[in-house]
Amino acid sequence: MIPQNVKDIVSNEQFTGLFQTLALLIFMVFFIAVIVYVFSRPKKHYDEAANAPLEDDDQPLNP
Repeated sequence: MIPQNVKDIVSNEQFTGLFQTLALLIFMVFFIAVIVYVFSRPKKHYDEAANAPLEDDDQPLNP
């Protein structure tokens, strides 16, 4: 039988464990990449973003 769509391929009971393992690995790689990206940014970047709401603006809200 030729699979018609992705649902037919994924629902194949023969490879269900493989697909679950691949999904978990992809999620873990993505999660670790986000964590590495966040911790690799300089602290100055986050300090500026954290203090942005507290800074006074010279421009009025309604021009």
